[in-house]
Amino acid sequence: MRSMKRRTFLSLMGAAAVSGSLMLTGCGRSADSDDRKIIRIGHVQSATHPDHLGLEAFAAHINEKLGDKYRVEVYPSELLGSQTEMVQLTQTGAIDFVVASTAIMETFSRQYQIFNLPYLFSSVDAYHAAMEDHEVTDPIFLTTSKAGLETVAWLDAGTRNFYTVKTPINQPSDLKGLKIRVQQSPTNVEMMRLLGGTATPMGFGDVYTALQAGILDGAENNELALTDNGHGDICKYYSYDMHQMVPDLLVANYEFLQGLSAEERAIFDEGFQIVKDTERAAWEDAVAAAKDKAENEQHVNFLYPDTAPFQEAMAPLHGEVLAANPELQPVYDKIQEYNAEYTA
Repeated sequence: MRSMKRRTFLSLMGAAAVSGSLMLTGCGRSADSDDRKIIRIGHVQSATHPDHLGLEAFAAHINEKLGDKYRVEVYPSELLGSQTEMVQLTQTGAIDFVVASTAIMETFSRQYQIFNLPYLFSSVDAYHAAMEDHEVTDPIFLTTSKAGLETVAWLDAGTRNFYTVKTPINQPSDLKGLKIRVQQSPTNVEMMRLLGGTATPMGFGDVYTALQAGILDGAENNELALTDNGHGDICKYYSYDMHQMVPDLLVANYEFLQGLSAEERAIFDEGFQIVKDTERAAWEDAVAAAKDKAENEQHVNFLYPDTAPFQEAMAPLHGEVLAANPELQPVYDKIQEYNAEYTA
């Protein structure tokens, strides 16, 4: 059903581009009675996910403060297409915002590679403190304006860990020969190579079917993937190797942002903070609920391996990325300051 809705929506978008007569167009104007611009936000998560709750709070804020000019609509569960498709639609202005992964943004700017580095942060506190520092984020978030995109907020996505159908992962060698879905970025592919596994990049919406069909032996993500996306129905081992702490990103169409007045932009900036605050407040409870359901209803086994061998195996990636992108060194050094302040 979701795939059918998505195909129907994208078909309508194509028709609108040709005729200019349907409601959904790049300018986002309603075709019926009202002249307000419709601001469309797409994401891949469910309507109960913390990302969606944050976006709904953002929508309520903008609709209240600027409801005479704008109407915000939030589309969960890939209703506007896959994440890659939605980023492309945001580039063109067909939609206005998308929640995107750092892996996809890495394809537009190599600077995003730094956030995909395994074991970049020493603790959750270091991660949160660094991501709130504009000296860390601005040199990355503002690099895609020429591509028509700008990251306006980061959302907590917890820690990424390996989960598998049949093979418990207690050490890197357990990954040898396993086909593991990773996000579509060169950094994540190289991460799997260093661990001895076989990286299988694919869109998030295709993972469940691939696990079910045996195309994949496992994947890597936070705990909510087990329950919100049903992966725990198939994968029975979840291993806390904690290889990444990477944010989700709220990415805007750059031209839309530039078209806002100073007063409007101030209200939108308030909204971006509301997204972050609402999402983060919901995150901890969502993870606890997901873990409880996965353990007691889906019968997922949670494993707690020594992370040191994983860190050792993936350590070369830091040097490789910094050597290829020397302009990232100041950002990396700033993150190390937070790691020293907020140790694990």
